[in-house]
Amino acid sequence: MIERCLAHKPHAWEDFVDRFMGLVVHVVNHTAANRSMRLSQSDREDLVSEVFLTLVDNDLAVLRHFRGNSSLATYLTVVARRIVVRTLVAAPSHVAPLADGEIPSAAVSVESRIEDREEVAQMLQSLAGTEADVVRMYHMEGKSYGEISQAAGVPENSIGPMLTRARTKLRQRAAADPSN
Repeated sequence: MIERCLAHKPHAWEDFVDRFMGLVVHVVNHTAANRSMRLSQSDREDLVSEVFLTLVDNDLAVLRHFRGNSSLATYLTVVARRIVVRTLVAAPSHVAPLADGEIPSAAVSVESRIEDREEVAQMLQSLAGTEADVVRMYHMEGKSYGEISQAAGVPENSIGPMLTRARTKLRQRAAADPSN
């Protein structure tokens, strides 16, 4: 499929979009939910469009970089997540329509995101140096395992287990904290 797109074959891009639209929508929804951001349908469509626009930018440069070290779906998931994280971080004003009974207040949403970020920063202080750095780079900066490995000087195959241990510690500390 990639070869057809790169060769600009008729209907190749449409087939590609049809095949991966659901995946990109899922990544957008999942990434926003993980960042405690609720998206309106318009915001969701904008983010999906941003992912596909980035894919076609510079004559499909992102697709040209695919080396087959993983499945195409895995590669696109990572790429889409990075694009969505960068977009949300650059413009964190994505808030969904209000649910029934919810009090309309944009300020509440902004304040809660600030409090969440402050809470995460406070929680990270309870972790050791490299462990905190890895959690921050992955969850707050949206970096890949490879990028984290290079920046932190930790083997790439150690990142996942380190994140799991750190999350477990944070959950245990949060459960033990009576102020929660």
